[in-house]
Amino acid sequence: MTHSALAIRDVGMVFRRGEAAVEALASVDLDVADREFVALVGPSGCGKSTLLKLVTGLRRPTRGGISLYGKPVTGPRSDVGIVFQSPVLLPWRTVLDNVLLPADVLRLPRVEYRDRALALLDLVGLAGFASNYPYELSGGMQQRAAIARALVHDAPLLLMDEPFGALDAMTREQMNLELQRIWAASRKTVLFITHSIPEAVFLADRIVVMSPRPGRILEVIENAIPRERSLDDTLTPEFGELVRRVRLLLGGQGVAL
Repeated sequence: MTHSALAIRDVGMVFRRGEAAVEALASVDLDVADREFVALVGPSGCGKSTLLKLVTGLRRPTRGGISLYGKPVTGPRSDVGIVFQSPVLLPWRTVLDNVLLPADVLRLPRVEYRDRALALLDLVGLAGFASNYPYELSGGMQQRAAIARALVHDAPLLLMDEPFGALDAMTREQMNLELQRIWAASRKTVLFITHSIPEAVFLADRIVVMSPRPGRILEVIENAIPRERSLDDTLTPEFGELVRRVRLLLGGQGVAL
């Protein structure tokens, strides 16, 4: 493995409301290599989204520390791109203007980044939709625009929190293929949350399996299925064995699957 892009060391997170305390994460240790695609799977409420918020610097861990490219995360970072389950596109802005939003917020030169935004729209298959508004796009197309927006300021780390969870099964399969293609072209470091075990196996170099709350890492599974992967790979014994291995880990924790 190459040097770590993301290093998570003994991270714990406790939320307090008055005298009540909820332990969301406990002793999480994880390294993600530069340009690696890592998927997090685990039951609802196990702290996956909390961990992503800690990586962005939007929250500080109760214990432990996180560093990006050797620098401690002490607050919000501009070198991170985020894609949520909902595209969160601004309805009054065109697709192009939505993609340019991070450049506007960071006060980057709009003329320069407009060319990059157009190139990214081409990359995600939306070259002809720059002037459209979000309501004119399908759900899958809106998520493609959200991915382009996360990439426009060229952040080396891309965080994705269940980005395809709201899509129908056929669109989700297509988006998995598209994301694999986009990742291969952009070679960003990706930390990807999903509740779908097959999706994690299809996309990731490694699958991180988490326990119920408080979230701990049960196992990190290497994925040796060669890239570029096709939907036919999901029918192979190797794919099925990886899915089974993750499912058994989660089932062993009393998680309903």
